[in-house]
Amino acid sequence: MERFALLFDVLPFAATGFGIPQYLPQITKLRRTRDPAGVSWSWATLTCVNNAAWFAYFASSGYWTALVPSSAATLLAATVAVLLTRLGRAGRRPAAGVGAWTVVLAGAVVVAGIPGLGTVLTAASIIQVTPSIVTAYRTRRPTGVSVGTWLLVLGEVSCWTMYGHYRSDPRLIALGITGITASLLMLARVQYTTKRGYRPLPSE
Repeated sequence: MERFALLFDVLPFAATGFGIPQYLPQITKLRRTRDPAGVSWSWATLTCVNNAAWFAYFASSGYWTALVPSSAATLLAATVAVLLTRLGRAGRRPAAGVGAWTVVLAGAVVVAGIPGLGTVLTAASIIQVTPSIVTAYRTRRPTGVSVGTWLLVLGEVSCWTMYGHYRSDPRLIALGITGITASLLMLARVQYTTKRGYRPLPSE
């Protein structure tokens, strides 16, 4: 049993390894190609906001190893959002949606403290990944999507799913399952369009 416990205790470190660099492939691709096709500005911005909130939750819950990937994700997702803004992908309506969600997170803390924030964060992953999936599937050729980023996301959330089951933390489980589903859908979309003959730009 102790061996299994040690194995599960290593999962946050593995998640950290996947999490820290996960948005670098997307940043590199946008800089090299200036091709934002299929990449959602709302997804990048919500990722920044949500990871800042997760940072507060992890710190209050004592998940110290999770602080590094959440802070890295906040910074790098913000970089993706800035690049997409420069490429003309931002808009008033998406910005209003992100602003409203930020108010919800802040309100949860004011009303119910960190436990309230944790409850709201259970739905955060769904709200975060939905724009990325919708944008990719509405785009005939999502050539701007980085496969590398979504493979790293898949690796990280898989670790958190297993760790969440180990710690009986429904918030981590919800985060993990939603992230796994989103990652597989995004990778499937890129793979499908590639097989159909819509070749993505060389930048992975």
